[in-house]
Amino acid sequence: MSTEFFNVADIFGENVFNDTVMQARLPKKVYKNLKKTIEEGKELDLETADVIAHEMKEWAIEKGATHYTHWFLPLTGVTAEKHDSFISAPLPSGKILMSFSGKELIKGEPDASSFPSGGLRATFEARGYTAWDCTSPAFVRQDAAGGTLCIPTAFCSYTGEALDQKTPLLRSMEAINVQALRLLRLFGNTTSRKVTPSVGPEQEYFLVDAEKFQQRKDLIYTGRTLFGAMPPKGQELDDHYFGTIRQRIAGFMRDVNTELWKVGVSAKTQHNEVAPAQHELAPIYAEANIAVDHNQIVMQTLKRVACQHGMKCLLHEKPFAGVNGSGKHNNWSITTDDGINMLDPGRTPHENTQFLLVLSCILKAVNKHADLLRESAADPGNDHRLGANEAPPAIISIFLGEQLEDVMEQLISTGEATHSLKGGKLQTGVTTLPDLSKDATDRNRTSPFAFTGNKFEFRMVGSRDSIANPNIVLNTIVAEAFADACEVLESADDFDMAVHDLIKKYMIENQRIVFNGNGYSEEWVKEAERRGLPNIKSMVEAIPSITTDKAVELFERFSVFTKAELESRAEIQYESYAKAINIEARTMIDMASKQIIPAVMGYTKTLADTILAVREAGADVSVQSGLLTEVTELLKSTKAALEKLIQATEEAAAKEEGPVQANYYHTDVFPAMEALRAPVDQLEMIVDKDVWPMPSYGDLIFEV
Repeated sequence: MSTEFFNVADIFGENVFNDTVMQARLPKKVYKNLKKTIEEGKELDLETADVIAHEMKEWAIEKGATHYTHWFLPLTGVTAEKHDSFISAPLPSGKILMSFSGKELIKGEPDASSFPSGGLRATFEARGYTAWDCTSPAFVRQDAAGGTLCIPTAFCSYTGEALDQKTPLLRSMEAINVQALRLLRLFGNTTSRKVTPSVGPEQEYFLVDAEKFQQRKDLIYTGRTLFGAMPPKGQELDDHYFGTIRQRIAGFMRDVNTELWKVGVSAKTQHNEVAPAQHELAPIYAEANIAVDHNQIVMQTLKRVACQHGMKCLLHEKPFAGVNGSGKHNNWSITTDDGINMLDPGRTPHENTQFLLVLSCILKAVNKHADLLRESAADPGNDHRLGANEAPPAIISIFLGEQLEDVMEQLISTGEATHSLKGGKLQTGVTTLPDLSKDATDRNRTSPFAFTGNKFEFRMVGSRDSIANPNIVLNTIVAEAFADACEVLESADDFDMAVHDLIKKYMIENQRIVFNGNGYSEEWVKEAERRGLPNIKSMVEAIPSITTDKAVELFERFSVFTKAELESRAEIQYESYAKAINIEARTMIDMASKQIIPAVMGYTKTLADTILAVREAGADVSVQSGLLTEVTELLKSTKAALEKLIQATEEAAAKEEGPVQANYYHTDVFPAMEALRAPVDQLEMIVDKDVWPMPSYGDLIFEV
């Protein structure tokens, strides 16, 4: 473990081509033009781009970079990059020059047909473009390849459709900026020039020993354990949560933080999570676009540094059955360029009319588009997690807390809010401890969309997923609600009366989405059904929501997605679900056929030989015979379940691709997988550990 000491302030952002670097290295005119592009969307001319590219190259070379890459977010769920060195054609002398032009900075040409496009691109229609996103700073990544200049880019097809997650995210940010400014102007704000969604994603993950990881085909191929019996001890004692961090893990966390700080990621919080071997890392808030890029860097860094420490980082939402899975809490707020948080209720929220209008608009947005918000967190792995005791239910609802719910009830019942609940003091009963100021509102970890003081926390997002999709949806649905409100208020004769009436109207119409109780209870499932709230339990059930007339109208109104782009994404989602379950099923078939059944057969032979030897010695063999019978029956059940899974998987592969095939994997293949797992997990509890062909749950989560 490294014992090197350093000042965080000295290394933070040292590998980022940030504003400080640009001011120092770029001519004033060039810097000014670039800032206009970043802040106002002004087009950047090629002459200016050439100067920026040259200085960026010189800076990157000083940081040890030999290559550059357009770093982008295709619809694969991970990042993509193609590396080119800075060298140009050799000179007559045999020497080479290091060059990087404005054209190379601004545009790249990856093969668009080789990435998921949902039919937008055919194999023979290969051209696609990456376009420099100057709002997210370039950085030098230092790893085994040396130094690489990473340039965040958008990715679109030759015909202009978005083939990535960044392009629609930037479109949605522009939509909420325009509509939020429109709303602020109605309240007399003439100074704010830009409104930006800010995001702080909390990242959960597991760490397991690399050597044990390599002995599990399911972890290698799918990222989760497809078989595995619970160990005698799991998470029931709650002793891992916020517990003392083990030295091996602490060394890993230190190196992760160092790598992240160097590339400008403000990693702040780290701790043990609820499940054994589970941990969390959370950064400080950043603009949504940068937060999305930073979260991708976080996930890549966690994986890379884990390998350096002889471990593997698991980002699957449910790598171990029976213990908590991993999520990514997406903390979302909207702030102005002059420091106003539009989700800050202030000390007296009942008097804060602007905040109440913003809040009521968000209630309307989430109530109207709960299905879209649910789909934005849809993932094959999240199907295992949502609704369990560590994750919110699949039903979208909003937690406001006692204070805001009381204000809302006052407005609904009397039309006036005259007071706000206060927090008071927390009495500890210990004279040596100071009195603590208590918040007016408790927290609710069972709520999927909770107000937490000056932001909303969307807790559904899966741990390995990009946070782009949830924020695209949030930005766009709130932009729509703001636009609808502005259309009413801009034509009102009496603004004060109109805004008062609109807040009350929105709260009455959308109060069904507010729920402060226990989201895990069966009573809530029944109550949600009574309220008419959707309960979308699986990914395949969620996908259709993005191609409804309502969704198409929403996204086309704000130019975030075209109908063709939405349809392509639905096709990609169906395909990715089918492929994920197919890989899992085939992995189970492989493990059961080649590892588990042969191992158990060998164990039955050992038992049979033991029975013969003990009987020959004249002793009672009832225990051995009973054990042999039990193992043989379970082995028989395993073989039968295996054959059914093989048949279901073959039938699924023959189905028509798209929703038909995806639904078959969900309704037929996945249950067959569960049916195979059941007897195998029982066998693991009986068969000699030395015979069992893979590390157990106990080996994986307690021996890190």
